[in-house]
Amino acid sequence: MYIHRIITQDTLGDAESYLRQPGDEIGVYDNTNNLLLHRPPLAEEIPERLEALCRFANEGNPEGFLHPLLRAITLHFWLAYDHPFVDGNGRTARALFYWSMLSQGFWLMEYVSISTILRKAPARYAKSFLYTETDDNDLTYFLLSQLRIICRAIDELQNYLTRKVREIRETTTMLKHSVELNHRQLAILSHALRHPGQRYTIESHKTSHKVAYQTARADLKDLAERQLLNTQGGGRGRGKNYVFTPAPDLAKRLRELS
Repeated sequence: MYIHRIITQDTLGDAESYLRQPGDEIGVYDNTNNLLLHRPPLAEEIPERLEALCRFANEGNPEGFLHPLLRAITLHFWLAYDHPFVDGNGRTARALFYWSMLSQGFWLMEYVSISTILRKAPARYAKSFLYTETDDNDLTYFLLSQLRIICRAIDELQNYLTRKVREIRETTTMLKHSVELNHRQLAILSHALRHPGQRYTIESHKTSHKVAYQTARADLKDLAERQLLNTQGGGRGRGKNYVFTPAPDLAKRLRELS
């Protein structure tokens, strides 16, 4: 309930965080032809089934070892199969998968997006459910399908990181040959490329490079005028100082500047 409430907040209107009730007509349909793909268990069974799901999620498998990845995928399938909420079941099932992985120490999954790949092949995702349901709930079909998706998502993450590392290396090399920027500005831009969420102030720049306030201010204001840094705030007094953040497309802007 708590996970569902968080990820559906202000998105479902009156259906927000509501469990299905007897009489609710809930089913999973094929969007292309409105064909019923799955009819979830009766609403009367939901409290007991959710309690069993929570026990499995938190206590594990008393009958023997189950790999954490398989447990997380099973939770994904279980909640999606039960469809306990009026709406938002798919999002909650994916969130439950991530919660399970992260709570068992698989921190890398925080940066892996399975939703992106699922959206690219929704029919394949639906079939993995159908094959499981029509074969005496043999979860092998869904497990194998999700494992392939996770492997593909990890590959895409690795490709993204490789590309970003290459871009940062090329841009950093380019910065070293810049004649328009001084060494303090080059240092802050090099740092910003590696830490895109970093916040800089005139005071922090002044302290880092042991320069006068006016020199630090001129450095940062110049980078802001070149649209390499974004700026907020101003004025005097605590809480009103200028705050500078890297432009979202800093690497691209630096290449264009060169």
